[in-house]
Amino acid sequence: MAANDDMCPVITSSGLPAIATTDLPIRHFITRDRNGDPTEIPTDGDDQARFTGRWFARMAAASLPRMLEFCHWWRPDLIVGGTMSYVAPLLALHLGVPHVRQAWDAIDADGIHPGADEELAAELAEFGMERLPDPDLFVDICPPSLRPSGAAEAQMMRYVPANSQRRLEPWMWGPGGRRRVLVTSGSRVAKESYDKNFDFLRSLATTVAAWDVELLVAAPDTVADALRPELPGVRVGWMPLDIVAPTCELLVHHAGGVSTLTGLNAGVPQLLIPKGAVLERPARRVADYGAAISLLPGDDTASAIADSCQELLAKGEYRERSREISREISEMPTPGHVVTVLEQLV
Repeated sequence: MAANDDMCPVITSSGLPAIATTDLPIRHFITRDRNGDPTEIPTDGDDQARFTGRWFARMAAASLPRMLEFCHWWRPDLIVGGTMSYVAPLLALHLGVPHVRQAWDAIDADGIHPGADEELAAELAEFGMERLPDPDLFVDICPPSLRPSGAAEAQMMRYVPANSQRRLEPWMWGPGGRRRVLVTSGSRVAKESYDKNFDFLRSLATTVAAWDVELLVAAPDTVADALRPELPGVRVGWMPLDIVAPTCELLVHHAGGVSTLTGLNAGVPQLLIPKGAVLERPARRVADYGAAISLLPGDDTASAIADSCQELLAKGEYRERSREISREISEMPTPGHVVTVLEQLV
């Protein structure tokens, strides 16, 4: 498995061999263009989606030379890349092998891919192309009931939570006497001046901490260290969501694709507060199904958050709809089954 150098310890901790595509971290490509000049994230939703495609594409362009060198010595018969892992189709073009796109969450990327095509114009021109080719196979992990209308034909695959683990403690697998609510802003939140997700997480956690619930705040340890003085008596830190989520009565978060799917897999109602334009449509679909409430920008006031949480905790319909999706996920083809499909493709 290939990824940025800072992700290699995560890969190897799962028992897989890791190759560093580039020594630069993901954030470098978000904040800098190819010349190293600072970039600014657009505020408009459509522009923001294309910008996302552009920075993922910059990462792909930086990764391609090292991947080509590696594949000179270790030649694959098939390349599988994530939704926006654009180095995968580029590498497949150079090697003349099939490319499989595997969705890593339930987020729509149709508005993101054009930005990648623009950024990779020079790389694509080498093959006389103006846009990245469609994958030979698309593997989707979005539950069928939540797929958008007109979604591309896909080989479906069950979502399996695969978060980093740590030594379990008794509180992780069983709630206390009060209703358990988990708040998170994802694994990438950082206590930096440019990271608005940290302010979002802190505000959300301090709001929920005042309620009569057992609050868990899932965050990287560096962020947890900054939050603990403000949240006495609250469990704050990195916790394995695949273990902890099923013990909760409510998840409250930024509507990230992996966090949302982990909650759906556990059959737990969610309050989704999208932090990014590309997260809004999938969050709305989960809410429309009845498994969550989604508060879009401008609607996410403290009072609206409180009222929404109380509704989600009080009404059993949300839990039942969440459990329906959980059952649907459990009936989807396993990863082992999909491996057989990949073999047949080769």
